[in-house]
Amino acid sequence: MMKINSGNAFFVLAAAILFLSGATVFAQDKNDKSVKNRGFCENYNYSSGDKVSYKEVRETTVRAGSLLNVDGGRNGGIMVRGEERSDVLIRACVQTAAATDEAARAMAKNIRIETSPNVRAENSADDAHWAVSYEILVPRSTNLKLEARNGGISISGVEGAMEFETTNGGLHLSDIAGEVRGRTTNGGVHVALSGGGWKGSGLDLQTTNGGVHLSMPETYAARVETGTVNGGFKSDIAALNVERTERTRGVRINTEINGGGAPIRLVTTNGGVKISSAVKNL
Repeated sequence: MMKINSGNAFFVLAAAILFLSGATVFAQDKNDKSVKNRGFCENYNYSSGDKVSYKEVRETTVRAGSLLNVDGGRNGGIMVRGEERSDVLIRACVQTAAATDEAARAMAKNIRIETSPNVRAENSADDAHWAVSYEILVPRSTNLKLEARNGGISISGVEGAMEFETTNGGLHLSDIAGEVRGRTTNGGVHVALSGGGWKGSGLDLQTTNGGVHLSMPETYAARVETGTVNGGFKSDIAALNVERTERTRGVRINTEINGGGAPIRLVTTNGGVKISSAVKNL
């Protein structure tokens, strides 16, 4: 069963809206802030009793290194997107809630965003109702280490060694490569694969309480391991389908398709598994 601190629940809900939808719009005009940040932070509509919410976007650019380490803190999701660039653009959505607008704004001033050695937020006051989520643009070849507690993790367009984990939040991955390992306790796993096969040593994702959705071309070459202990199973790809009876408890597949290749592992304990032959935007 999912356990969330009730005092932080409204932050968790907002993180789910942004980071489980995967919908982010990137700007073309860097001088127009109203365009530049559209789609990021704007969908946060908090409510916590009679408290007044406040949010602001902070942006900074730092030098790219061999590893990007991001700590999402108690409440906050992390979205990383690879681009043809040589630096790292960090956008932080700072959110607070207090009895008055003035108090909520004052609370935000206590929050400091650190970028070295790790990206993380610090609050100089003992405030309960605050959160910081991140949208980060990186060079395509970047190693990642990401951690969240109450928030989702989304990665697209990145190739490298990646480790990430969240407790309450989904995992969304597309157009990635390298050595990738991730897990969530309470959240779904959504992966979109394209091309003819995995570039790198493999993909290993797991969730305890949540469904798994894998989208891949029917001609994709890989060793695929997937399954569930308690949940349904459906596959549009014949080579990744199994026959189930009423007595069947759980499903486990570990097989090579189209000649085999790098291991692709996505498993859940409590949740369904769906494999789609058409590549979709997740």
